[in-house]
Amino acid sequence: MPKAVFKPLVFAAALIPAGWLVWATFTGNLGVNPAETIQLQTGLWALRFLLVTLAVTPLRRITGWNVVIQYRRMLGLFAFFYASLHFASYIVLDQYFAFGAMLADVAKRPFITFGFTAFLLMLPLALTSTKGWIRRLGRRWQALHRLVYPAAVFAAIHFIWKVKVVVGDPVLYAGILAVLLGFRVVWSLRRTRRAPIRTPSPVHGA
Repeated sequence: MPKAVFKPLVFAAALIPAGWLVWATFTGNLGVNPAETIQLQTGLWALRFLLVTLAVTPLRRITGWNVVIQYRRMLGLFAFFYASLHFASYIVLDQYFAFGAMLADVAKRPFITFGFTAFLLMLPLALTSTKGWIRRLGRRWQALHRLVYPAAVFAAIHFIWKVKVVVGDPVLYAGILAVLLGFRVVWSLRRTRRAPIRTPSPVHGA
């Protein structure tokens, strides 16, 4: 399927969770605690898109499907989109725009601290995701976008701490993240071992 067709389909599919939340809000299908449902679902989809984004590189390296790299930036932006909805729902539906109380909440509740930190780490990634910023930053762009790794770790810990259980979905997502990060460590070590050892050139006249 050509990129001109497939990319809009991926974009539309990524909007389905947000569309469902809008539909459920207007039809009263958010359950007994709508605010909690919105916060949970937006947070879950932010974490899911983070994991999918991190899965692009291992998938490309294992399968050789270089075409998937074209979708990594869009998937990362959707992770930030759902993280923004998650954060906005916390401000509006939980704290009712009481920013002082929100800051106090961030300081005293560890799971919120981790979630807020993950959001802050994702912010510069979203802001510098354009081609213009890639040109401006050059090699520094890739170094900056490694912040996605701690962002995902903080997000996974935020989820585990939020639900206060170490079984089910929180452990599943944490396990997927560990595999994705572990793959990168193993791949980097293998590349290091395969790198040819450069012997110093003889010094002429010595």
